Amino acid sequence: MKYENIKSFKDEKFRQVTGITQSTFSAMLDVLKIEYAKRHAKNGRHRKLSIEDMLLATLEYLREYRAYECIAASYGISKQNMCLTIRWVEETLVKSGKFSLPGKKSLAKSNIEWEVVLVDTTETPIQRPTRGQKQYYSGKKNDIH
Repeated sequence: MKYENIKSFKDEKFRQVTGITQSTFSAMLDVLKIEYAKRHAKNGRHRKLSIEDMLLATLEYLREYRAYECIAASYGISKQNMCLTIRWVEETLVKSGKFSLPGKKSLAKSNIEWEVVLVDTTETPIQRPTRGQKQYYSGKKNDIH
């Protein structure tokens, strides 16, 4: 999905598609445009994707956790370029300091009561036929009366 297709969406639908509001999207876009201008001030090869599409692809990856190959195919670039693009967008937004989650300490200080469910997923050995057994071994045990 390209930004050109969703830029005219209303706020509610835009948030359903991207996971963020249009104001947050534009704030992220401003940070990325400034950093992109610094990075390519003198020279450098410009990316095939627009900055809006870079941000949208990153949001798709974070929200839907789609594979790089799938996202890259929908934008018409290689998997490696998509990986580099998403990494650059993530690092740039985190460095800005405007878009970060609260740390562990602030979560520990809150009065929220957490409920944790543990699931035991340890491996258990399965009984399999050995070389000495016949090929038509069914796995049934013989009952001796």
